Amino acid sequence: MTADQDGLTVGLRATVSAEVTEADTAAALGSGDVPVLGTPRLLALAEAASVAAVAPQLAPGQTTVGTAASLEHRRPSPVGTQIEVESELTEIDGRRCVFMFIAYGPGTGEDAVIGAGTVERVLLDRDRFLARAGAAG
Repeated sequence: MTADQDGLTVGLRATVSAEVTEADTAAALGSGDVPVLGTPRLLALAEAASVAAVAPQLAPGQTTVGTAASLEHRRPSPVGTQIEVESELTEIDGRRCVFMFIAYGPGTGEDAVIGAGTVERVLLDRDRFLARAGAAG
């Protein structure tokens, strides 16, 4: 593991758990018309796990914002399915942080993998970012 930006270290990880609800479905999110986990919700869970992986190491006033993502949604997860999304910080390049994530559902081995991919986030000062964006903090 290597340290770079402030307290961030390659290898930081977190897991987010969720149960698929009607609100999480492709039909509800407008990304399809089927009652299974929607890809936008899978991405949101991957982002949440990535945020959680580094949040404890950030200095007061620091945050990360998403800048890029790539994912493969491999299998459907109907309403009621319990899922876990694990994210790990795999690269730090200046303020750029790259995370690898894997989403699991019931099953074992490859049968349990719902999806996987990468999330890129940039470390920044929250107040300066909001001021530039014209938003209130």
